[in-house]
Amino acid sequence: MSAHTANLPTRESVTTIRPDGSRPFMYPAESRGRYTRARRIAAFVLLVVYLALPWIKINGYPAVFLDVAERRFHLFGITLAAQDMWLLFFVITGIGFSLFFVTALLGRIWCGWACPQTVFLEHVYRPLEALIEGDAVKRRALDAAPWGPEKIARRTAKHAVFILVSAFFTHLFLAYFVSLPEVWSMVRAAPSEHWATFVFMMAYTGLTYFVFAWFREQVCIVICPYGRIQSALTDDHTVTISYDARRGEPRMSVAEARRWTTAAAGKPGDCVDCLRCIHVCPTGIDIRQGMQLECVGCTACIDACDDVMTRLKRPMGLIRYASQNNLAGRPTRWVRPRTILYCILLFVGIGVASWALSTVKPASFLVTRMTGAPYIVDETSVRNQYFVRLVNKRNTTERFVLKLKDAPADAQRTGFDGPVVVGPLGEVVQPLVLQQPRASYTGPFHFEVRVEDAAGRFHLERKVDFLGPEARLLREDDEERRKNAPGK
Repeated sequence: MSAHTANLPTRESVTTIRPDGSRPFMYPAESRGRYTRARRIAAFVLLVVYLALPWIKINGYPAVFLDVAERRFHLFGITLAAQDMWLLFFVITGIGFSLFFVTALLGRIWCGWACPQTVFLEHVYRPLEALIEGDAVKRRALDAAPWGPEKIARRTAKHAVFILVSAFFTHLFLAYFVSLPEVWSMVRAAPSEHWATFVFMMAYTGLTYFVFAWFREQVCIVICPYGRIQSALTDDHTVTISYDARRGEPRMSVAEARRWTTAAAGKPGDCVDCLRCIHVCPTGIDIRQGMQLECVGCTACIDACDDVMTRLKRPMGLIRYASQNNLAGRPTRWVRPRTILYCILLFVGIGVASWALSTVKPASFLVTRMTGAPYIVDETSVRNQYFVRLVNKRNTTERFVLKLKDAPADAQRTGFDGPVVVGPLGEVVQPLVLQQPRASYTGPFHFEVRVEDAAGRFHLERKVDFLGPEARLLREDDEERRKNAPGK
């Protein structure tokens, strides 16, 4: 084995922590190959989607517009009110089960291909860094060099670009909550006009800059729990980025391999110990040591190793997507208890989420009792007073009709006597008074408030209590009043 392997990273400690506790900065070399090209295409698509969603209008609103101020959430043409936020439970659990299922099959493919941390760092910030400071060798040399005019100029230019890019992405992120025209209006106005938003944007821009300019891979290693729980989600059948030790060992250089074949029996491994897989790794690990929590599944080591194997006219795939069983010569089973369980949970979640979405109506309403006495009894009637809050979730003006069901025939209603017009995404709050004559009152009862749109396309219902004294007590009171009436 080569002498330079003495300083290789080990599994005994995290690769981005030195023995003295300091942190070495990673300067991964650029990799080229089929997986790198595929990841760049995937990252380009994801970035375009992220940049385009605030611009694409569906039903008059951006495709994704989380209007917190108005408590309206527009998702690809579906408008949800604050009352519909319970649906997020199914979205979050669905994402969780999907991640479990994909991880059980393909390991941390999400981290390497679609995680925003990886997409922004590896396909935006690091390419800009390489453009300004050069390749990995030049960046490492610049970092070790004393401060001088060239180092100051390049570092200043890099960090200035990082701040501008961070500010751009932060403002685009804000557009998901206030819309692009509002963001542009805020940018052109003085900071004092939107002081709270300005402070938030400064802080968020600073956080984004800090993460991608300095903290970088530490987010995946220190903060994100995914790398630590992957061992609980995977098994020997999970397909991950793996090194084929049976084919690669014993590893040695080409020159050492020539001496080996002439001086000893047996065949040397295909790994030439070039360390190219370590040089391109964004977290600095040695994939040949097996699965590690620092590995984000970026496939850079696969392309680097395939390139070396191609140059040496040896078969590619020394590092490849493979399960531990596959590397040991055993079959990989895709259908197994954990994948079946995750799949069942995933489809149950999809089914429940589909049902929940089907129950979402284009309007909502709430009936609350007015403050004060729960009911009012006068000489002629028993009266209950309510507030009805009607919310229109549609982007067009709608007319609604309110009806009562199961109320006594002689009960009199005041309020909502005719159709109620509610503007786009608007709401109205009006009183509703229901009273019943004392003579026919038989005690508290339940009735139903029903709201329909004028076209009769849907309806909403709520059960409401009509409160009052017991009928017996009311009759006794009436009898007492008659006895005490003048002239009796």
